[in-house]
Amino acid sequence: MPRTCTINGPAAPIQIGSGRPLAIIAGPCVLESKALALDIARTLKACCDQLGLPYIFKASFDKANRTSISSSRGPGLAAGLETLAYIREELAVPVTTDIHEPAQAEAVAAVADLLQIPAFLCRQTDLLLAVARAAQSHNRAVNIKKGQFLSPQEMVGPVAKVESAGCANIILTERGTFFGYHRLVNDFIGMGDLMELGDAANACPVCFDATHSAQLPGASSTTGGRPERVPLLARAAVAAGVHAVFLECHPDPRNAQSDASTMLALDEAPALIRSLAAIRKAVCG
Repeated sequence: MPRTCTINGPAAPIQIGSGRPLAIIAGPCVLESKALALDIARTLKACCDQLGLPYIFKASFDKANRTSISSSRGPGLAAGLETLAYIREELAVPVTTDIHEPAQAEAVAAVADLLQIPAFLCRQTDLLLAVARAAQSHNRAVNIKKGQFLSPQEMVGPVAKVESAGCANIILTERGTFFGYHRLVNDFIGMGDLMELGDAANACPVCFDATHSAQLPGASSTTGGRPERVPLLARAAVAAGVHAVFLECHPDPRNAQSDASTMLALDEAPALIRSLAAIRKAVCG
């Protein structure tokens, strides 16, 4: 039986993996106002409900790895978790956010259903162990984003660290690999390898991060991007057999407080998600 990742949200559990519906992990890059977060989550949930796709709301309470010291980082841990808990309860959807420091793991695990390890931090042993222990304690799942500097095969190490702390409820996320300067590349041969990491019959489910994959890192004082290529990348990944898609959406991308250069416009998201559902059905039946 292929391995799955179980998200124990406020409603029925969501299972991500082979033979399961395509999961959509989506929301703004960083939390702004509570009203905006609710509006985005409600729009995305309605679309996913209509298509029979599981939905997980994503937003960060802190963007600790911004290009510029002057960039907005978000509301912080306490206020951010309050908003995530509100979205979770109001819409009965699971929520996810990233964790940057081991000391944050327990507080985040008390609220979020899926704990996310940022790509830049995916080899930080203390962070991985703290998140794994908190996830196991609260019956949560862990999403490890593949570092831009790692090959797919090197993700064996981060997975082993999380499993060593007692948590096997894991999903991996592909978000592009550095290639030269100011460029990310999606290696679909490598993505196949990621979906068969270690023992192919027991490999972790894989999510594809379409919006971050369209980034042009370090191109200026803020990260650049090619948002017009997000739908192309997402469709290609679903055709390749990924188990989940990660999208960052905003009603006014140009004025988003983070990742404005790659954010998908919220009013464009439903059509893209419908096309992804159709591709998934064609590929998996």
